[in-house]
Amino acid sequence: MQAMKESDRQLRDAVLKQLEWDPQVTSKDISAVVGDNVVTLTGFAHHYSEKYAAEKAAKAVYGVRAVANDIEVKLGTARSDPEIARDVAQATKLDVTLPNNGIKTTVQDGFVTLEGVVEWNFQRTRTESAARNVPGVRGVMNHIVIKSKPVSTVEVLHKIEDALRRNAEVDARRITVSAKDGQVHLYGSVRSWIEREEAEHAAWAAPGVSDVVDHISVMP
Repeated sequence: MQAMKESDRQLRDAVLKQLEWDPQVTSKDISAVVGDNVVTLTGFAHHYSEKYAAEKAAKAVYGVRAVANDIEVKLGTARSDPEIARDVAQATKLDVTLPNNGIKTTVQDGFVTLEGVVEWNFQRTRTESAARNVPGVRGVMNHIVIKSKPVSTVEVLHKIEDALRRNAEVDARRITVSAKDGQVHLYGSVRSWIEREEAEHAAWAAPGVSDVVDHISVMP
């Protein structure tokens, strides 16, 4: 039991060092608790993009199996919901990779809700990223739906398996894929959270994918 506590302490120290090293995380009020390789982040961030950066920094540490992000966004200056909604709409409009219409943005108490339909997952994530970086945002709820052009299940499966084999960050031998009607399931185990995300990214990049269910476990 004592050895496990020591390993958790070492992992916590590594996460805190990673947070201190990341230039996107400037808050000194963020702390971490670790139990069984699961990290819980607490404290305060100056803006929502900093909260997101802290989560990514923690996931980048070897040995982390999962991250619970309980950081609270503590804004220095509050902004009105209409101001935030206007800036989110403008930010998405400036991104040439995003559709000009079909995305609905609502804001309540600084929390942004995104709704609509896009063809690719990268459009969904880029819309969220645009909203995340708007001043005054305290959180983002992404309800955008992906509706891709129909592609045969066999074709989807082969494209994802080929992409995993090409990816230098992923050991494709440890991952299995199943696909049906645009929904992809990933199984297996990887050595780090980053490798898990790379596998998921490869699955989303295949044409015809409307949903990815990631069952991959992180086993450092």
